[in-house]
Amino acid sequence: MLQSRFKMPSHDELVKRMDTIPDHVMRECPICHAKFLSMRLGRDHTCPKCGYGFRILAKRRVKITFDKFTEIDQNITVPDRYTDEKYRAKIAKAKKVTGLNESVLTGIGSLNKQQVAVGIMDPFWIMGSLGSATGEKITRLFELATRKDLPVVMFTSSGGARMQEGIHSLMQMAKVSSAVAEHSAAGLLYIVVLCDPTTGGVTASFAMDGDIILAEPHALVGFAGRRVIEQTIMQTPPKDFQSAETVMKHGFIDQIVKRSDMKKTLTQLLRLHTKENAYG
Repeated sequence: MLQSRFKMPSHDELVKRMDTIPDHVMRECPICHAKFLSMRLGRDHTCPKCGYGFRILAKRRVKITFDKFTEIDQNITVPDRYTDEKYRAKIAKAKKVTGLNESVLTGIGSLNKQQVAVGIMDPFWIMGSLGSATGEKITRLFELATRKDLPVVMFTSSGGARMQEGIHSLMQMAKVSSAVAEHSAAGLLYIVVLCDPTTGGVTASFAMDGDIILAEPHALVGFAGRRVIEQTIMQTPPKDFQSAETVMKHGFIDQIVKRSDMKKTLTQLLRLHTKENAYG
């Protein structure tokens, strides 16, 4: 009997080999911790095992979700009054990485010939934080949608209010919510898609103002961070208490939708709720 020349590597040897693999070749899911080749992420950038949607650029989300898209207000950016050098350096880096001048991409898109106003927060633009220019872009989007009788689809992915801008950042919560209220008073549809993560002031305002609230699987959805909550209530919350699945179980989310099914789901919802199709 021929003896095999292959010797099974030990656990320590396998760990050592993993450390030498370039970062872009292998990926690890932060939810189920499955390790797989990056090519298995596919066009939708989702975990092949649990369906978790990895964080993606706003411009990539446009490509995988909408048939057509025309950007608006692309030149709105952080006001010059914010002169802190570290902050300006972060802004410059964010612009270079995302190709956006602010943490939200806004425009008019189409799904199956249905026009819709679209807002997509970019988690790679200073963690999709809500600054004064972000609030201005989203407010203008809702005002445009109200004038043109368009539904709004907003993809949220944010670490919350941008503390470098202080009270100006926090005031965007009320500013955007006011525009959402006017859009709602006009009898128009607002759909929110909660992506990983949706936290802080964004959760406390327009992310929860939608007529229909969807979420991607395993997205982190909450207001304060775990450590802040633990220090406040002096208790340890459940491990998954801020997962989209838990939030849905307690009635704050209408449906969890896989990224691969998002385009189909949005198309169906828009068809059901537009005025021309309201009665079949």
